[in-house]
Amino acid sequence: MVSSVFMQGFLASLFAGLVTGLGGFMIFLKRRYSQKDINFMLNLAAGVMLSASIFSLLVPAMNRIMSFDPDVHVAAFWYVCAVFSGVALVWLLNELLPHEHNHLGHHGPRFSLRSAWLFVIAITLHKLPEGLAVGVAYSAEEFVNPDSLVIGIALHNIPEGLTIAISLVAAETSKIKAALTALFIGMVQPVGAVIGLLLMDFSDKIVPLGMAMAGGTLLFVVINEILPETYGMKTTERSAFGVFAGFIFMVYLTMVLGD
Repeated sequence: MVSSVFMQGFLASLFAGLVTGLGGFMIFLKRRYSQKDINFMLNLAAGVMLSASIFSLLVPAMNRIMSFDPDVHVAAFWYVCAVFSGVALVWLLNELLPHEHNHLGHHGPRFSLRSAWLFVIAITLHKLPEGLAVGVAYSAEEFVNPDSLVIGIALHNIPEGLTIAISLVAAETSKIKAALTALFIGMVQPVGAVIGLLLMDFSDKIVPLGMAMAGGTLLFVVINEILPETYGMKTTERSAFGVFAGFIFMVYLTMVLGD
């Protein structure tokens, strides 16, 4: 029989994944999205994800792991190893799977179809660890509120879904196909959540280690994937404001939902 925690985690990740499709269908709202528009939305998403990874995963995991071992050096070692393993996992996926980063400008014939799909693959790589983070958070809901993490990932999925659609439209794919592709890509997140939920079902000590690992994967996504895409346009102050605004909003949301 499927547990209630499993169903909650799966449905939460399904919701977050569907929001990627919502972002994809935003392609119909404007005739053109400038690169500045997309960059600012991604900066907001980066701030949200950074806060979610720290306060919904990394800090609770640290506190929990510290309580497992009286020797602070041993506890810190296990925590750092878990975070690093999360970073290394996504780094390895990036190295093994072909993908490409593109600077999005506006709707128009700027991408080849191959380049567009390589960019879509790059975003798809994010979805698995994000889903994993949701599954792990729900496995640890007795000492962390996973709602803020789910909301943060969902908000972050809106600009990512839109960038998927824009890149495909720029490669002369129809808007409806581009939007549906974004929706399909979002469905990778429930797969990651199922993996996280199943892995965390073995031991109480695995859960905080899994949280630290999931936090590491999200840190990598923000630092290596999102921010480098948005800081190359000589709009550093606007980009920084977006990151700070997203971060502060998510801190407030985490505190309110955790009350």
